[in-house]
Amino acid sequence: MNKIKRLPDTEFEIMKVVWANEPPITTSIIMEKLGNKREWKMPTAISLLLRLVDRGFLRTEKFAKERLYYPLIEKDEYLQFETANFIRLHHDNSVISLVNSLYKAKKLNKNDIRALLKWANERDQNGD
Repeated sequence: MNKIKRLPDTEFEIMKVVWANEPPITTSIIMEKLGNKREWKMPTAISLLLRLVDRGFLRTEKFAKERLYYPLIEKDEYLQFETANFIRLHHDNSVISLVNSLYKAKKLNKNDIRALLKWANERDQNGD
């Protein structure tokens, strides 16, 4: 497998559409979901999809007049990479620093904190 690299925001938007739909996905689906909102023309969507193919995120095949795209990297796999990279770059590999930042920014409520504690206790009991 290729080493995962961070995606630019526009390509990540396309991948979110790919992950949210049953493969294969077509350029028409991308245009339907993002094209109008982003004011893209068809060549723009095609160009972005081909970049994702080049980066190893998608594979493509020709079927009749349509080009089909299949994900090669799963959403969870990319999110794990992106999250680990964010924690490394912005929090010196400290999850505690990340949680503290979220807490100080009032992004964690009591239910979130309870859920985190429960999750941590379950992992601790299971030896994870």
